[in-house]
Amino acid sequence: MPVERPPEAQQIQVAIEPVGKPDTAGGAASQRLTSLDAFRGFIMFWIVGGEALMGGFQKLGQNFITNGIVHQLNHTPWQGLRFYDCIWPSFMLMVGMSVPFSYAKRSKTATSRELTAHAIGRAAVLFLLGSLRESIFLGIPCLIELSSALQPIAIAYLAAFFLARKSPRFQALVAALIWAGYALLLAFVPAPGIPAGTYELNHNLVNYVDVALFRGHWAQWPYAPEGWGTVLSTIPTVSTTLVGLLLGELLRSGRPAAFRLKVIAAVGLGGVALGYALSPVVPIIMKLWTTSYGLVSAGVACLMFLLFYWVIDIGGWRRWAFPFTVIGMNALAVYFSSSVTRLSEVAGIFTHAAAPILGASEALVHAILLLAIEWLILYWMYRRKIFLRA
Repeated sequence: MPVERPPEAQQIQVAIEPVGKPDTAGGAASQRLTSLDAFRGFIMFWIVGGEALMGGFQKLGQNFITNGIVHQLNHTPWQGLRFYDCIWPSFMLMVGMSVPFSYAKRSKTATSRELTAHAIGRAAVLFLLGSLRESIFLGIPCLIELSSALQPIAIAYLAAFFLARKSPRFQALVAALIWAGYALLLAFVPAPGIPAGTYELNHNLVNYVDVALFRGHWAQWPYAPEGWGTVLSTIPTVSTTLVGLLLGELLRSGRPAAFRLKVIAAVGLGGVALGYALSPVVPIIMKLWTTSYGLVSAGVACLMFLLFYWVIDIGGWRRWAFPFTVIGMNALAVYFSSSVTRLSEVAGIFTHAAAPILGASEALVHAILLLAIEWLILYWMYRRKIFLRA
């Protein structure tokens, strides 16, 4: 998330390439963007324990502050937007931001063929890790699971890689065409028994395609991914990643800091404004990744990153973000921890035993203890320069 960086060391290469800090003289990036690590850690914090932490506070006594925060830490049932609905788009944005840095770094020593092979290999690893995580969660083999982050990230990352060689204008045009094309697809293409322009829960074109392709697959699941779009709704995630690609190129440029801040702010505010302006016609629905949702969520993600970038990399206020940085530098390890470890059960050994003493605070103490265990493990990895990357 001044903190001193660990020296360069050999890393376990299993998520997205580390990005660099813009060279104010206009040269290639050389150091990590502390703000991006911190922002990644901040977003991941809410997934691995922040939600449970606030739920624990709420159980001590409800008030409009805790109720409001907990409300924002749950996905919108269908239409609308909450903070938790912006977590996934934030990751898509950060994936795109990393591509210009990693591409520029590797292109100094690798041929075009080697770059392409590396990108395809990385995408394949991310995709298969998504399969593994879902298979562990479900207890049955699951190759395709596009309603969680890793597989769409793999697809969008690969698209961003191939577009990294194109001009920013072309990249922006592709992002706009994807969003526009997806909006037109849902607005004008019907399905059997489903009129064009239908956005009802489990009664829309996206859901129809998923059911047609995966009905037999879902029948094996202990639950059905109600409402979530997968195949068609993966397409517009590429646009969010391309916005990140454009911002990454901006951050890597030698443009003045004030200019970079203004551009990121304009992109963020423009996405929010355009998305809400479109929402009366195309509703904001995360589970379908509608175009209005894509625009608004990408805009919110840009504005959140802008705050981190302004405070940390421009303002130099870094020390406060160190706990988030430790999380953000090992985001893949954090993401997998809930699937392949039993840390929550370890924390529960102590909190359940003390339940008669803890009373209503048991949930809060459990959340704090679990977060402490997770962070200390990540700090141990950080100190030893062990970073899991794809």
